[in-house]
Parts: sequence; C-alpha cells; structure tokens
Amino acid sequence: MDNVLLARMLFGSSMAFHIIFATLGVGITMMILLAEIMRILRKDDDYGLLAKRWTKGVAILLGVAIPSGTIVGVMLSLLWPGFMEIVGQVIALPFQIEIFAFFLEALFLSIYVYAADRLSPLMRLVSVFFVALGATASAVLITDAHAWMNTPRGFDIVNGEIANVRPLEAVFNPSIFVTALHVVGSAYLTGAFVLAAVAAFKLFRGQLSEREASYHKKGMMLALTVGLLMSVFTAYNGHDTAVMLHHYMPVKLAAAEGLFETQANAPLSIFGTPDPEAGRVVGGIELPGMLSWLATGSTDGVIQGLNDYPSDLWPPLFVHTLFNIMVSIGFSLLGLAVIAWAFWFFNRGKLFPKWLLAAIVAAGPLAVIGIETGWIFSCTARQPWTINGVQLTSEAATQSGNLGMLFVLFISLYLILLVITGLVMHFYFHRNPVSKELVSTS
Repeated sequence: MDNVLLARMLFGSSMAFHIIFATLGVGITMMILLAEIMRILRKDDDYGLLAKRWTKGVAILLGVAIPSGTIVGVMLSLLWPGFMEIVGQVIALPFQIEIFAFFLEALFLSIYVYAADRLSPLMRLVSVFFVALGATASAVLITDAHAWMNTPRGFDIVNGEIANVRPLEAVFNPSIFVTALHVVGSAYLTGAFVLAAVAAFKLFRGQLSEREASYHKKGMMLALTVGLLMSVFTAYNGHDTAVMLHHYMPVKLAAAEGLFETQANAPLSIFGTPDPEAGRVVGGIELPGMLSWLATGSTDGVIQGLNDYPSDLWPPLFVHTLFNIMVSIGFSLLGLAVIAWAFWFFNRGKLFPKWLLAAIVAAGPLAVIGIETGWIFSCTARQPWTINGVQLTSEAATQSGNLGMLFVLFISLYLILLVITGLVMHFYFHRNPVSKELVSTS
C-alpha cells in the first residue's frame, strides 16, 4: 500500500479509537450535570449517587481519552506535514483555545471528584457545570478545525503561498455552527444511550432488590429522556447539514445519496449500491423528490450530481452505505426512546418487558457505531481532499517509510488499552456494587 493509504489507515484507526472515549467524555459529563440538577429538584439522593458513579466511569474513560488524544495530535504532525503547514498559519486558534477548555474541565473534575462530599449542593452543581462546559467547549473547538477542512475560509493563496490570513474568518467558517451542533448533540445522545444501556442491562438480569431496581430505573429514564430529546435534535440538525452540503459541498451530498445526474425532484436513495455505469443506486429504495426537498426546501430544487465533477475527484462511493447506516441508527434510537417513554407513561410502576430492556441494552453499542460511521463518512466523503478544494490528501501526507509497522504497533496498543479499560471498569464496579452505596444513603 502507498503512503497515503497507510497514513489514512493509521490516522483513521487512531481517531476511531479516540472518538469513543472523547464522545463519552462529553456525553456522560452532561448526564452527570443533569443528575445533580435532578438531585436538587427532586431532593432525591439516588440522583446524587448516579452522578457519583457516572463520574467514576468518566474518570476511567478520561484516563484513556487523554493519551489517545495526545497520540492523535502527534500523528497529525508526523503523518500530515503538508496539512499542518497550512493549519499552523490559518486555523491554529481553536487548538490554542482548546487547551484552556481542557484545563477548565480537568480542574473542576478534580474538585468534583475529590471534594464533592465537602461541597454544598449548589457548589457541586457549579463544579460539574464547568466540567460539562469544558468538555463541550473542547469538542466544539476541535470540531471547528474539521469544519474548516470542509469549508476553508480566512486566507488567500498567492503564488502558491498562504497570504492574508484572517483567523476569525477561518474560525467562523460557513459550516462551523451546523457541524459543531451535530457533533455535540450526537455526543449527548451517545452518552445518554450508553448509560441507559447499562441500567437496562442491570434490570434485564433481574435479581435486584426493589431499592436497586428503583435506582436503575431512575437512571435509565433520565438517560432515555436525554436520548429522546437529542435524537430529535440531531435529526433536525441533519436537515440543516443537508442544506449546508448543498451550498458548500455538493459533491459530498451527491456521493452520500449516490446521485449521478444533476436534476430537480432528486430522489432520496435508501441503501442500495451506487452504480456509475447504470448512473443510479441499484437495489435501494428511492423516495422521489425528497433529496431536493431536504436540501432546498422544495421538490423542484436542483441538486448537483457526481457527473458534474471529474471522476478522480469523486469521494469513494461506499460513503453512501456509511451515511445510510448512520441515519438508520439515529432514527432507530429515536423510535426506541419514544416506545420506552410511551411504555413508562402508560404503565407507571410496571416493570419494562424483557424485549424492551434488551432493545435498550443494544442501543448503547448502536449509538457508538453511529458515531463511528458518522465520523468516517464525514472525513471519507471529503476525499480526495484534505482541505476541500485547496489541498489533496496526497499532497498533505508524509513521504516517510515504515508506516505499515507503525500501523500494526498502534492497532495492538489500542486493543490492549481497550481490554484494560474494560477490565478496570469491571473490577471497579464489581467490587463497589451500587447495593452497598444504596444502603449507606438509605
């Protein structure tokens, strides 16, 4: 394999690993904040215990997120020197501010973890608010660089050199708000469904006291409430994303939907395989006019097709499948949250049926898969550009050798870290069961 493919595989696998921990770090900290708010509003110490135990989990996750994020940062410099040369001149500002956001998160997380029992309820709330604020700000600032890669602004190229740099224009590029809202919303969604899955698993296994069952049900319903709201939000934001792609990255939108010919009344293609020879998606379900409506607000809207561009500038066509998996998972989670809430509303006091608990357990891994496919789609559908319309990926990649060996070494490292994280989680929560802490708070 050539250097470009190896560099993409190495960096992509590093991001795929890191994004799990980074996403949960953002999503679960927001759930901790909401649990603390519920503790004050309901005067129910169970929510305080939920916040405490979720915080322990976040601390373990951050123990992996921080070094894996550092690895990603180092790889940017080592694998993509051409890219970093431009980034350092144009879009360094969000990276610099992100350091302060991380400092804010780490400082107040330390206060919350080690001094929570000595703080008043209000000060506990303030401290965890700043943890959530720092985590969310970090996600937004890092996303800013990704958004800029899709819609680069804030500089000119004069005689092949970067000139007239305008940092604020680069930061507030056309796709930042839509992209950042989607990333943050999906992080909250994923954190909520992962926590709901853990609680549902405990309830599914049964053999719980009435006190334990009540505790886990509170955690599950709080998480499902957030999951429902964030599912609706990300679905609506997905519409805004389609509008943004139509205006600024039409080739990416065309690849996502397997649209080859520019046309009005463009169909929305669900699954199937894009076939360049047939000029359409084969084996899928077409909803006439829906793509035009989503992107322009009218079924008469004209959507550009892939054939308007040279084939060597097309994204890989498998991004159509990635896009459909991401969207399908999102709507499945939305439907599941609606069903769970409807059952709770009409059957208060009754146990959830086993099939519904099993579905909620499956929702946790599904949400993580949705995050992974979403990020892979977003980055891969920009290819062959690293900076859209400015720098090809082949121009950004390193020419150094031995990337294959590095790929094997880092994949092995990530597998080891994943196993160790799972074991630490298991042993910590197995040796500190919630039943003991419930007794102490009774």
